[in-house]
This record gives sequence, structure tokens and C-alpha cells, in this order.
Amino acid sequence: MQGIKGKPVIVLLSGGLDSMVCAGLAEEAGAHIIALTVDYNQRHRVELEAATRVAKAVGAAEHIVLPLDLTRFGGSALTADIDVPKDGVGAAAPPAGQGTAADVPITYVPARNLIFLSLTLGLAEARQAADIVIGVNALDYSGYPDCRPEFIAGFENLAALATRDGDKGVAFRIHAPLQYMSKADIAAESARLGMDAGMSWSCYDPTPEGLHCGLCDSCRLRSKGFADAGLADPTRYAVQA
Repeated sequence: MQGIKGKPVIVLLSGGLDSMVCAGLAEEAGAHIIALTVDYNQRHRVELEAATRVAKAVGAAEHIVLPLDLTRFGGSALTADIDVPKDGVGAAAPPAGQGTAADVPITYVPARNLIFLSLTLGLAEARQAADIVIGVNALDYSGYPDCRPEFIAGFENLAALATRDGDKGVAFRIHAPLQYMSKADIAAESARLGMDAGMSWSCYDPTPEGLHCGLCDSCRLRSKGFADAGLADPTRYAVQA
């Protein structure tokens, strides 16, 4: 990421591997990191602890954990009483009436990245920051529409229209440094940055013992990424897919 040295940068920090690497890249670039984590009452709430670990590791000047109870909306296996699919990446279509397209997994949270980036943009304007970092990926992902490059470009344009600072000519930049990386590339990047990938969390359905389940889409993508990169996977899985 270029041009952010010494600048306030808002990093959307979930606690997952991708957001961890984004935070590491922002640190490497010399940014003044302000981390935002959204506690949306997700099933895998353990990732909030991971986000705290990552924020501390990259020396974030501020780490805001913002409560937003998306279980009131539901419509996703991460925010409602719906089983998390365990049959392979993107294998399970959402049940009828859940409001998602038939080719998008039920782990999709309706408009999540749009909601999160809106919150991040509000924080950016309040902190006089023009740069936002998000760990979306268009290659090794589960088919979520809000991970596409078109969405990121569209939101960047929207930011110029929806804010006071945009009206004043501030050019908000949405950095998505992992956009075209494979999961193997991302795992390798965590190693290059010298980050302990074990402090991140990916699993959608943690076991009562605090292990990654090993079978959900996110676990499968994570495990395959480390394997394809030829790196030891520090993740503790209940089952190895």
C-alpha cells in the first residue's frame, strides 16, 4: 500500500487471517492505524478476541469494538439459528425464504461489507482519515457478492458523494490489498510479514473446546491456503478436512 506513511488509516479488523494480513501491511507501510471491529453478535464471537490480539500486535493507536446486533436481521448461518454448511466451499445453497441468491452460501451475511464499510467511512471522516483498508478477496472466497472489485470501486465512488469531506474534495481511498491474492498468497504474506497466523481466527462454527471446526468453508479455505503455500498451519482444527 502506497502513500499512507504517517497518515491515519482505518483498518476494518475482523480478527480473521485476511484482516490480520491487511493490518500487517498497513503497519509495514508506516500508517497510523485505527482499527475498527464490528461485534455483530456473530456465531464465531471468538474472532473478537483475535481482533484484539492483532490490533495490539500491529500497534494500533486505537481499537474500537462496535456493537451492532445483526441477529435482529438474521438471514445467515452466522447470525441466525441455521446450521453452518460443512460439505465443501460453496456447496450449500441457502434455504427458501432466507433472502439470499441460490448460488451464494448461507454463511453470507446480508450486505455485511456494505454495512461495515459505511461504519468505517463514518469513523474515517470523524478521525480525518482518507484511507480505509479492508481484507476482501475475489479469488479464494465463498462467492459473496460484497467481495467483488466492482463493489469496492462502487463504494469508493459513493464515499465521495455521501460525506461532508467528499463534498470538500477529499478523495477517500478503499484499499483492498488482498483483492487478487489466493489464500496461499495470503498465508505466504503473513509469513513474510513475520506475523503469527495462529493469533487470527477463521472458523464459522467453533467447537465448545475453542477449536476451528475444520469443515466449514472458511476452515477449508484457510487449511488449503497454508498447504498450497507449503507452510505449517498453526491452526488447531477439531477435524482435518
